[in-house]
Amino acid sequence: MAEQAVKQGFAVIGAGWAGCAAAMELARAGHAVTVYEAARTLGGRARRVERENTVLDNGQHILLGAYTETLRLIKLAGQDPKELILTLPLQMRYPAGSDGMDFIAPRLPAPLHLAWALLRAQGLQGADKLALMRFSTAMRTMGWQLYNDCTVSELLQRFDQTERLNRLMWHPLCLAALNTPPERASARVFLNVLRDSLGASRRRASDMLIPKTDLSTLLPDAAARYVAQHGGAVRTGAKVAALQILPDGRWQLDGDAHYDGVIVATSSVQAASLLQGVHDARLDKAISQMQAFTPEAISTCYLQYDASLRLDLPFYALVDAPQQRHWGQFVFDRGQLDASQAGLLAVVISASGPAAEQGHAALAHAIAAQLAQVLQRPALAQPVWTQLITEKRATFACTPDLARPGNASGMPGLLLAGDYTANDERTQDYPATIEAAVRSGLAAARMVHTGQAAKQR
Repeated sequence: MAEQAVKQGFAVIGAGWAGCAAAMELARAGHAVTVYEAARTLGGRARRVERENTVLDNGQHILLGAYTETLRLIKLAGQDPKELILTLPLQMRYPAGSDGMDFIAPRLPAPLHLAWALLRAQGLQGADKLALMRFSTAMRTMGWQLYNDCTVSELLQRFDQTERLNRLMWHPLCLAALNTPPERASARVFLNVLRDSLGASRRRASDMLIPKTDLSTLLPDAAARYVAQHGGAVRTGAKVAALQILPDGRWQLDGDAHYDGVIVATSSVQAASLLQGVHDARLDKAISQMQAFTPEAISTCYLQYDASLRLDLPFYALVDAPQQRHWGQFVFDRGQLDASQAGLLAVVISASGPAAEQGHAALAHAIAAQLAQVLQRPALAQPVWTQLITEKRATFACTPDLARPGNASGMPGLLLAGDYTANDERTQDYPATIEAAVRSGLAAARMVHTGQAAKQR
């Protein structure tokens, strides 16, 4: 008589992008999985919110073509990325007359697309272009690897990058990718991002992907349907307060449900709190690493104008000049992403702690004034309404040689997943991005699955 396969039960705590990825991977492998999410909306720190009777996101995001695992899961969940995402070539385009630059990569094979973009770039002098070419060549020679970490500012100074190139290219890219100012950001992690985008052998890896739909719809909601279709369950409004390991090696949640394995896919703050409640010295290292993180905020200011408003491009980079009360770093025309949001602009401020200190009303007013000036449209100073959404703990400060826990917690059957984990403990792979969260969730699911398979043999 053939031995019947036993369907193992696993719990995933948290339905952000890491938790959704972990749950999908477990369900795909044929395991029974239950997801616990404290909020009513799926997505964690990249989710749908509703303000002024309008569906928004808690932060405007740009994805990259290099986000291969995120794109794969979107497809696996039954979604069509072509319908849900606007794909644009790599670009850094500032409004005309704002003392910026116009850099856009054509659809040529890599790395020819970057060479052509640099040759045709407007707003950069010969010295700026030579510096960019020198930096790119040096990094390719080094394999985009930095064995002795330093700050991004120190790396740029070491390779004689010009002040203008730093201000218009490297600094905004660093803020957007790491959500940490260049003077404090890890050069090693920054190079890992550049390696998979600017330095990739595939031109599409450097594409900029802007969701047309809200972030919860893009993957988390579809992931929940995928899990349900594979016999699992996603419970919203279900906060897990306590974990306990049982004598038989199984895990108990809140003194009730028992599972063969648990993936904690909450924020690092919530994960540290849960792990402390287990009272096991094997968790001390991971807890101390999570408690050492310094949070960084991201703010998104939404400004609604008349539906007839339309920018010339789907998004622009903006010169970040706090001394002039110009806090905005990128502006997106949401109406070009979703026709139902005509006239709605979204302005992003990464590492927004100092900006958020201005207060919601004052910051929104300053951003409206900035848009009116740099886009040379005085009417933008008077939006119909504004909404400012600040995620105070959007990411951790991605500083040099930052120690981050891996997926293994130190205890059997208990895994960690989230954008704060080290995807590769040697290289401290990615900053806190959607792709990092997805990769972490997948890695945790594969590890807990492998652990259970080992127990059965």
